[in-house]
Amino acid sequence: MMDVMDGVVHYALEPLAVELRQKPVPAIKDEEVLLHVGAVGVCGSDIHQYHNSQSWPVRVPVVLGHEFCGTVAEVGARVRGFREGDRVVSETAANICGECLLCRTGKYNLCPSRSGFGAGTDGAMASFVCVPARCLHHIPDELPFERAALTEPCCVAYNAVASKSTVRPGDTVVVIGPGPIGLLCTEMARIAGARNLIVAGTTQDASRLDVARLLGATHTVDVQNTNFVEYMREIGDGLGADLVIDAAGVSAALKTALEIVRPGGQITKVGWGPQPLNFSLDPLVQKAIHLQGSFSHTFENWEKIVPMLTARQINLGPIITQVATLDHWQDCFDGMYTGKYVKAVLCPN
Repeated sequence: MMDVMDGVVHYALEPLAVELRQKPVPAIKDEEVLLHVGAVGVCGSDIHQYHNSQSWPVRVPVVLGHEFCGTVAEVGARVRGFREGDRVVSETAANICGECLLCRTGKYNLCPSRSGFGAGTDGAMASFVCVPARCLHHIPDELPFERAALTEPCCVAYNAVASKSTVRPGDTVVVIGPGPIGLLCTEMARIAGARNLIVAGTTQDASRLDVARLLGATHTVDVQNTNFVEYMREIGDGLGADLVIDAAGVSAALKTALEIVRPGGQITKVGWGPQPLNFSLDPLVQKAIHLQGSFSHTFENWEKIVPMLTARQINLGPIITQVATLDHWQDCFDGMYTGKYVKAVLCPN
């Protein structure tokens, strides 16, 4: 096994402070495995860190990458259920306390001590990464690494749409923000049986709105050139959406969601954004709306998504638009930032 490896390192809390660096191959603890990385997805959060626009704590220097899979190269002394050569995909909660009420009841994604790969712990944009065995799920040989790398964002979308929200066949669902998570939320709503499936974005999102159509969106809306509230009055019974997924994160998206959701409807916010609101929440009260956040995912989500990906129930074809080696990381980051790529996947090895 090699002694050193290349890694995409976020090295300072300032814009563009990311570069490819050589690092020692990490040593595992007794409860960990050393994973030979097969593929790692580029997430919007990686790009936020690249531009130093993140709204979460980051410990630098840190190797980026939290959407990953690969082959077990080495197993710690106390690891059970995994062995060298196993093909696996990893969850993102690199560190949790394991003792609090949330951890003990399976809601470890909400553990106050949680920190994730690529922000608080070295991630997988490298040849090897250390992973606690509790994070791992087996994947079958017929699931390619390039698809398996999207298990994590699929789980984020599944948790937001299928676990946290209620979607019934015939519902009207709006997804605001056609980034990778928004597009995967679109997929989940389609699978759940939404009748009117509307994806909204800006003029710059034109190519991603085209992808939303390929994924089954019945309507796409450029909010910069459309009166969205009036538009929604022409959909279904005119009362608004049964469910609005805010996958954009900016304050304006939540304001729009409050305007277009039907009385008694749901808004699930999965997008991050540090801006202050600067608008009234009175519609939340007036319409008796159920507003909630959705963060990360749980073990059950992963056990649902892996078979769905294997069976190709989730359409990733229009979403994965670039697969590249690690030395092309910057093109992938810049391409996703500008909209050239919808989703890029890096294959370090």
